[in-house]
Amino acid sequence: MSHSISQQLKGTGVALVTPFLKNKEIDFEGLTKLVNFQINNGTNYLVILGTTGESPTISSTEKQAIVDHVKQVNNGRLPLVLGLGGNDTMALSESFKKQNFEGLSAVLSVSPYYNKPNQNGIYNHYQHIADLSPLPLILYNVPGRTGSNISTETTLKLAEHPNILGTKEASGNFSQCMEIIQHKPSNFSVISGDDAFTLPFIAMGMDGVISVIANAFPKKFSEMVKLSLAGNTQAALPLHYELLDAMNLIFADGSPGGIKVILEALNICGVDVRMPLSDVSVSVREKLLKTIK
Repeated sequence: MSHSISQQLKGTGVALVTPFLKNKEIDFEGLTKLVNFQINNGTNYLVILGTTGESPTISSTEKQAIVDHVKQVNNGRLPLVLGLGGNDTMALSESFKKQNFEGLSAVLSVSPYYNKPNQNGIYNHYQHIADLSPLPLILYNVPGRTGSNISTETTLKLAEHPNILGTKEASGNFSQCMEIIQHKPSNFSVISGDDAFTLPFIAMGMDGVISVIANAFPKKFSEMVKLSLAGNTQAALPLHYELLDAMNLIFADGSPGGIKVILEALNICGVDVRMPLSDVSVSVREKLLKTIK
């Protein structure tokens, strides 16, 4: 595994939203604006088709069109990570074989959801995918969405795989995160999956974040991350607290509905999401608009 890739994926990664038009078709113009907004404001890398990108409701043809479009707009300026996961290991293997990975740096792959495999099942799933993936893999532990946790022990065992680059930890479990950081191999990255915990997580030894809030506040949030990584917590704290209400509010009524309200106010894209997601409530919308003033 190339050490330069793990260096490239330090700092602030942004889990890009997928902008939609009123008729729920993909808004490629909005996507262009969003990608350029990130590149011009300090973001370190982009994550395409994560949960924030509403990947569960996007067809494979649309997914390819989104990847192609982001690659074209990005034009080699930032590293690109592709979200590619699933809860059927063999079907996911087929997706890996069909995927064109040209111009991408790594794959973010969520732990199998809904069918709740035990630790052995999670380990075997990732070993299988890591063996066949042409790009380095980032594990993604998000128990609140998957219904199961990738334990410290399983993470550390997987960290030994030469094609597993790191993990995005969104368990919110501080002691688990610290144990992973304490015992991991030196070239294995631990990345925050919680915007609001990013500053304390970096203080504990994480390498950065894959962020939702940075869709809308790339400059402030990436500056906060940069200062934290440089050990300058005092300078990072005011930025952290300035964004904290927004970081919590964007999830108050479902993501990415919340972040899209702010992106619309910034004139980047509309608020539309695809079913079963729904627009945020009027009261959450009003609070969100207040936070950006």
